[in-house]
This record gives sequence, C-alpha cells and structure tokens, in this order.
Amino acid sequence: MSRRCMVTGKSVMVGNNVSHANNKTKRRFMANLQVTSLLSDALGRPVRIRVSTRGLRTIEHNGGLDAWLLDTANTKLVPEMRRLKRQVARAKERRAAA
Repeated sequence: MSRRCMVTGKSVMVGNNVSHANNKTKRRFMANLQVTSLLSDALGRPVRIRVSTRGLRTIEHNGGLDAWLLDTANTKLVPEMRRLKRQVARAKERRAAA
C-alpha cells in the first residue's frame, strides 16, 4: 500500500534538514495518513480507506462519502475510489427504482 491519500493525492515530500553549520541532509515529510472507516449511506456499510486528515475534512465538507464520490470526476479518483463510486451509483439507482 503506497503512502498516498486516496482523496487528495497527498504523498511523501522530500526536503533537507539544515543544521546551524548549514549542513544539509535529506529527509522525508510524510503525509498525515489515517486508515478510517466511513459510512456509505447508499451501500449501508462502512468503507475502509486510507486518507489524510485534510481528505477527511474535504469529504465532510462535501456532505459525506457518497456525495463527494458522485460529485468528483472519475479522472481525479484513484482506481479503488472509482470502483467504489460505481458501487454507490448502482446502489442509488436500485433504491430509486424500488
């Protein structure tokens, strides 16, 4: 599993530690990733995703996981999220038909 947010695409960045003597050594800035379960209203079950804290705020700001998925273009989603978006769309269609 890569160190990449499934929502925002944030990943590891690279920089330098700079000492008082101006010595530079490479370091890595890790994204604040959390494995969390978000409830999908359409599917009626929790979905586990690896997301940054900023990604969680983005999802909540847009009205939850289902609303965020359906409003986001497929080109901006990682393959796992595209698969989940298709499942959510099918579940919504089934509920609307019933």
